[in-house]
Amino acid sequence: MKNRLLIALALIAISIGCNSKQKDTETASIVADSTSDHFDKKGKLPSSFTNAKWEELKNTLPFDDKRDFDEAKKGFIAKPDFTQIKNEAGAVVWDIGKYDFLLEGKDFQSIHPSLQRVAFLNMNYGLYEVTPGIYQVRGFDLTHFTFVKGKTGWIVFDPGTSRETGAAALKFINEKLGERPVVAVVYSHSHADHFGGVRGVINEADAKSGKVKVIAPVGFMHHAISENVYAGTAMSRRVQYMYAARMPSNPFAQVDQGIGKALPQGMVGLIEPNVVITEPVEDLTVDGVKMVFQNTPNTEAPAEMNTYFPEMKAFWGAENITATIHNILTWRGAIVRDPLEWSKGINQAIYMFGNDVQVMFASHSWPRWGNERILEVLKDQRDIYANLNNGVLNLANKGVTINQIHNVYKVPSSLQNKWHARSYHGSVENNSRAVIQRYLGYWDHNPATLFPLEQQESGKLFVEMMGGASVIIKKGKELYNAGKYLHAVEILNKLVYADPGNEEGKDLLADCFEQIGYQTEGSSARNCYLAAAFELRNGIDEVEMAKSGSPDVIRSMTTEMYLNLLGIKVNNEKAAGMNFAINIVVPDKKEKFAVEMRNSTLTNIKGFLAPKPDLTLTMNHSDIVQVFLGIKTFEALIQSGAAKVEGNVQILEHLKSTLDKFTTAWEIMPGTLIKKGKKSDRDAFQVDPVEHHGED
Repeated sequence: MKNRLLIALALIAISIGCNSKQKDTETASIVADSTSDHFDKKGKLPSSFTNAKWEELKNTLPFDDKRDFDEAKKGFIAKPDFTQIKNEAGAVVWDIGKYDFLLEGKDFQSIHPSLQRVAFLNMNYGLYEVTPGIYQVRGFDLTHFTFVKGKTGWIVFDPGTSRETGAAALKFINEKLGERPVVAVVYSHSHADHFGGVRGVINEADAKSGKVKVIAPVGFMHHAISENVYAGTAMSRRVQYMYAARMPSNPFAQVDQGIGKALPQGMVGLIEPNVVITEPVEDLTVDGVKMVFQNTPNTEAPAEMNTYFPEMKAFWGAENITATIHNILTWRGAIVRDPLEWSKGINQAIYMFGNDVQVMFASHSWPRWGNERILEVLKDQRDIYANLNNGVLNLANKGVTINQIHNVYKVPSSLQNKWHARSYHGSVENNSRAVIQRYLGYWDHNPATLFPLEQQESGKLFVEMMGGASVIIKKGKELYNAGKYLHAVEILNKLVYADPGNEEGKDLLADCFEQIGYQTEGSSARNCYLAAAFELRNGIDEVEMAKSGSPDVIRSMTTEMYLNLLGIKVNNEKAAGMNFAINIVVPDKKEKFAVEMRNSTLTNIKGFLAPKPDLTLTMNHSDIVQVFLGIKTFEALIQSGAAKVEGNVQILEHLKSTLDKFTTAWEIMPGTLIKKGKKSDRDAFQVDPVEHHGED
């Protein structure tokens, strides 16, 4: 109890200046003494087993190390008198006030104590000085807004996720430190929460004219767009789990993302860079500020870069070095990252800048000061990413499989008690599986798992052999009551797949997921468990889940990306027997493409034309973009003369007839789709709307 009291008092002390609603509490209290405290009528309180696990963690983790609390509040200048940011229509796009429960000095046994600690630390809200000339506006977005003071204006590092939050951050710093124009924007990497707010801080005309520099790492545009397009709809659905997007923010649901609170709503923008950093290490002076850019591809993002400010001895770690171990394979889905390259990128920074650096800051979390402290964090994170790669492969080479590794691989004990080596956004278990997937793939060496039965078929067989649903539910309750939640999930999941309409089975499975979520340190994994529980209990509504994507991102697609996407949308059965060739000529981009439909597969090759096309379509990329966005159709462009055709124009209708329209309204857990929306009336050639993703 003494330990908990000290922590509670520390939390209360640090929150002064973060939020005016802090209560004058002198003892920690455990919330939720009845189910009426739960947001979900079917929700459960932490069980005695979850409470015991919470107590064990509270007493074994290094809560005596409070350096992060001092660092999180250092440099505080001012906080806003508002907690919500709204769009032009008055709708709330950001609300940090909904997390005020974290500032009440209470312990929540429905939250892993380590996760609650970082969730509290991520409540830093307002304007902070990192070092003279460098400032951050925190708590306005998942990402911090960093402002570097040049001779005449601001250099903005990572303008956040949405136009609204970006504009609010710029307005706030100008109010507090004096109005200055934005002379440059730096995108540290290709995730939407690091570029989406650009239209809130600059306008596109100034970027196109060169008046404002927009600086990005090599490969930025390709990865910023392609990651959101090719599997964008599936990612959007998975984001709803990873970020618990359909759930409230409270102790029983979403509390944090490990790197910040949540993704804001609002308009995601994208302005193309006019300065691209192409060299591994490249010097650049902007508005009198000297910067050394370090390209670190295939780390936290496929295109990413760190920055060193030699005159200020300040190091910007982008999202490569924050207060958490990140994802090697993000829960929303992406190409598996390379932990060895990630480690080497950090190591290069240590050897290039480590002797001189005095302050380290990033797009998430809080800065570190002092050379010794900075090197501690850098070297520990370098070591853990390297150990994830090497330690997992060591075990893999001894026969440990992808379905065993998460129970076998452990972070070295010397790192387990370092807060900056804990996995809040990522997960040790998930990351270890990702390393094996990267090198060896999904197969666990057992031929029985090469091509397994559909889960529905496997479930039916399992339920039959177990003696029916009632036997499984009885055993599931026994396991739940014994605190063996994963064991219960093993059998209840089979039942739910075999019989999606079994409400008792779904509710019991949800109860198990909920307790596992309460016990989970990683925010994304917690959210996935709790989101599954929520959907099992309440279902999903197809109408409610409709999303619209960012016109800027869609507009920035190349013609080749669009043709690649059309290939993904082709339905094999609908395209059966079709054979045709289309030549596409794009005069304003000086491009040409040969497109062929054959074997139910749509292929394209840039720079070539088919010798005997069935159709030749000539149109500018600027007009094709109108089709991307659903503003115009090919038919309308042909009728207006904006698109010229030679050959059989009916080929376009044949192609359209093969294209599927993607939606996020599909079940993850069986038996949860309770209401279907009306059939989509959007043109099949339009790019399907998606919800753009932050990090992930």
